[in-house]
Amino acid sequence: MDNRAEVRDFLTTRRAKLTPAEAGLPDVGPRRVPGLRRAEAAALAGISVEYYAKLERGALAGVSASVLESLARAFRLDDAERTHLFDLASAADGTSALARPRRRSTSRWSARPGLQWALDAFTAGPAIVRNGRMDLLATNTLGWAMHSSLYASLDAAGGGTHPNFARYTFLDADARRFYPDWATAAATCVSILRTEAGRDPHDKVMHDLVGELSTRSEEFRALWSSHDVRLHGAGTKRFHHTAVGELDLAYESLEMVAEPGLTLTLYAAEPASPTAQALDLLATWAATERLTHDASSRVDRSSTP
Repeated sequence: MDNRAEVRDFLTTRRAKLTPAEAGLPDVGPRRVPGLRRAEAAALAGISVEYYAKLERGALAGVSASVLESLARAFRLDDAERTHLFDLASAADGTSALARPRRRSTSRWSARPGLQWALDAFTAGPAIVRNGRMDLLATNTLGWAMHSSLYASLDAAGGGTHPNFARYTFLDADARRFYPDWATAAATCVSILRTEAGRDPHDKVMHDLVGELSTRSEEFRALWSSHDVRLHGAGTKRFHHTAVGELDLAYESLEMVAEPGLTLTLYAAEPASPTAQALDLLATWAATERLTHDASSRVDRSSTP
């Protein structure tokens, strides 16, 4: 991806989101576009208008940490946005590729035995491993069961190595059933992709994924153009499973030190809640469905010439 364009669009959209009143500035004269003027943004950051204009044209290479911090304060960036700004600056310098731990290719990735044992040992709820491109790489049994529709979507599309949350969310109509609050799920998905793109702008697989989704989904294009980012750490989500109905789950997401670029997410239900009972039913459903799925996969493989 074009780092200069990413920088330009990110700074422009952050400036557009902040009103003079929010910045503590007088609102003087008509404005051609929403948000702050460049001169106002520069004044808030304590830099010249000419220097700010240069930054907004995408020239972040060599910019000091103090200037980046000034921009973050001026635009009232949250933690995710501030991190994204520093990631864009590192990418502009070329330092991100040097500092980033080498990531293993996920095209042929499979969970090592110890990781799969750890996933399977977590029986309180679904557990999944994904990468920044939103590929679903590994699960425990409940994780597989909860996301069975993603695997079905992958099979229906002609197979592949791993299902992808972004493709499912924007290209499969079933996603609007699986995510009762589809708009929030879609925005979250895109913001995670945008965050990852800032960390690694030279990821060709990400570039191809964004190009595919932009071509095929108008909703994705609109969300991608907002340049919103987020750190996906903890919260609650609602799902609708075809076999057990509504699932209201808390989640905790953890970066995996042993697998750079991968995230482990654990889901859990409030004890004695309807969702906890639904997870018990889902475990029973999963035991039967997994056996059927694995048996079908073995038949398909044996019949392949």
